[in-house]
Amino acid sequence: MGKVIYYKDSLGKNPVSDFLDSLRESQQTKLLRVINYIKIYGLQSVIPHVKKVIGAPFWEIRILGKDNVRIFYVVIQGDVVLLPHGFTKKTQKTSSRDISVALKRLEEYRSRLTK
Repeated sequence: MGKVIYYKDSLGKNPVSDFLDSLRESQQTKLLRVINYIKIYGLQSVIPHVKKVIGAPFWEIRILGKDNVRIFYVVIQGDVVLLPHGFTKKTQKTSSRDISVALKRLEEYRSRLTK
């Protein structure tokens, strides 16, 4: 079993949840199913739906086909997963802006843990 943590900023806003809310119902359903599988069965259960992001500490939950949506995640420790950023992928290459947003959120999350 795994634990999934949605990143929240210092004001308590949850950008990944907001991203999920902005999607069509079919996209939400697919992503939430993968997230629930991580919670119930662990990361091994979602291998077909994840891919390592080259040059970054993240993996991405991928919904393929016409629904080209992604949620970055990083393993914090053991079976604890943090979801810092979700986005719609418009080109073949993951944008450096999306990676930068996720890195900034990861740094902020880690800095709050050490306080």
